[in-house]
Amino acid sequence: MFQRLSNSWELTKASARVLWADKELLVFPILSSIALLLVSAAFIVPMAFGGLFDALFSQNLQIGGLIVGFLFYVTQYTVIIFANTALVGAAMIRLQGGDPTVMDGVRVALKHFVNILGYAIVAATVGMLLQRVNERSRGVGQFAVRLVGMAWNLATYLVVPVLAVEGLGPFAALKRSVELLKKTWGEQIAGNLGLGAVTGLAFVVTILAGIAGLVGGAALGVPGWLLAALAGALVIALVLLGLVSSTLNGIYSAAVYQYAVQGEGGEWFDAAMIRDAFKARIPSGV
Repeated sequence: MFQRLSNSWELTKASARVLWADKELLVFPILSSIALLLVSAAFIVPMAFGGLFDALFSQNLQIGGLIVGFLFYVTQYTVIIFANTALVGAAMIRLQGGDPTVMDGVRVALKHFVNILGYAIVAATVGMLLQRVNERSRGVGQFAVRLVGMAWNLATYLVVPVLAVEGLGPFAALKRSVELLKKTWGEQIAGNLGLGAVTGLAFVVTILAGIAGLVGGAALGVPGWLLAALAGALVIALVLLGLVSSTLNGIYSAAVYQYAVQGEGGEWFDAAMIRDAFKARIPSGV
């Protein structure tokens, strides 16, 4: 356990070094977040004020609700995958010794926009199906759906780097992602803690520290405006932490792809760390 946490910390530091060298990489998750807010407003606000929610999701027009929900999913996935492709494209330039700009990443994503849209449709379809099956399942059924979701997340781990570098179509990119994972880490693999262990711990510590500060301040009779300022600072800290976490994950996925294709991590990542990104799943009874 401690070895995995140590490896996760080293992965985080390596990704952070790349981010420190190219701080503009933070722009991509920021733009993605803004675009997602605009997309949500474009779908939800007109429907809410137009009274279309009840109509679309009524018993008689469930198909309408499914269509709108699907379009919403596809648009969201397109925004997220476009931003991630731009981020990974720029990160790949840095990992290969270049000095990327924001526009370099945007150009990579624009070049493969058709494939990004195609994969967004595939991902939205899978996401909606898993969600609806999960809603209708109980007990073992929900557990099975979660396992399928975990398998899907693992299989698609390298899809974005493949889109950014190889420009394959959605199904070919998915196949390529699975092939790279199997070739590099074997047929039976399971996700390791990775960056999630460190970033997740950072989120927990930040939330607990913020809550402790608010509770302690209230108990000591701190003025309300100061408590409000502390609450605002906590929200801002969590937003910034989320942006940094997304950027680090994008950088790391680029490094994993480079290792899977070239067998080395380059000057920024130690190959042994990336090799331990996934581990062999020990068969039962062994």
